[in-house]
Amino acid sequence: MAFIKEENEDIRIVEVFTVKQEDLEEQTGLMTLKDETEDLDENEEKDQYEKHDDLKTEEQSTLTKKTSSQKTKPNSFFSSHHCGKGLNSQTYPEDRIRVRRGKKLYMCQQCGKSFSHRRHLEVHMRVHTGERPFICQQCGKCFTQKQNLSIHQRVHTGEKPYTCKQCGNSFTQKHSFEVHARIHNGEKPYPCPQCDRRFNVKQNLEVHMRVHTREKPFTCQQCGKTFAHVQSLNSHKRAHTGEKPYACFLCGKSFTQKQNLDLHKRLHSGEKPYA
Repeated sequence: MAFIKEENEDIRIVEVFTVKQEDLEEQTGLMTLKDETEDLDENEEKDQYEKHDDLKTEEQSTLTKKTSSQKTKPNSFFSSHHCGKGLNSQTYPEDRIRVRRGKKLYMCQQCGKSFSHRRHLEVHMRVHTGERPFICQQCGKCFTQKQNLSIHQRVHTGEKPYTCKQCGNSFTQKHSFEVHARIHNGEKPYPCPQCDRRFNVKQNLEVHMRVHTREKPFTCQQCGKTFAHVQSLNSHKRAHTGEKPYACFLCGKSFTQKQNLDLHKRLHSGEKPYA
């Protein structure tokens, strides 16, 4: 019975934490819910660059069709009508053929992902090598891609260009905004394969799966007790430290967990929800 309660608490903590997704840039711990603006893990880097590769493929494919009937000079530059960027026709001439044929012939030998362009593979390899050549001058954090550095810099500038029309919350990243929108539209695109629960964030599904696998990867260094989620471990640690951050404003009594404070408040309000 204690196990079920513990797991329910874990999942409740995750759910509440992710509803706070509107403040994703200011929270720590996703991925374990990590601040996406500050850093991306290997999978995020791979996925993001794969999307970037697909976009480039579409852009350059359209560009190839548009310019195929025109006579071109050696080393001439073409401008994409999607983004306005110049492309050198002789930098990787074989890439243009691959794009037109829809092929991805540059394969990563470490993970098997393939790319249409040699340059995209070179950038992708930084995920494996750990190379992060783009450095934030304000805090020293490093990134594999320039666009990730640009997004991160919004943490320092306070820029949040994506605003929710329904509630007014703003975001530094388009992805964070799209995830937040699911709170309003109710979209939960990540179903659990073992039960009927669905989630609006992939990471929450991954955490939920620990209920089925009974995996508890977070261990208390003082007593050895294990937990399915880091928030549960942090809450448990207060039993050792004696910290009680949740105080009743009516009587001053303090608690280690918020849910215990909520239960206590019913003594003052007279609320009996289970009567």
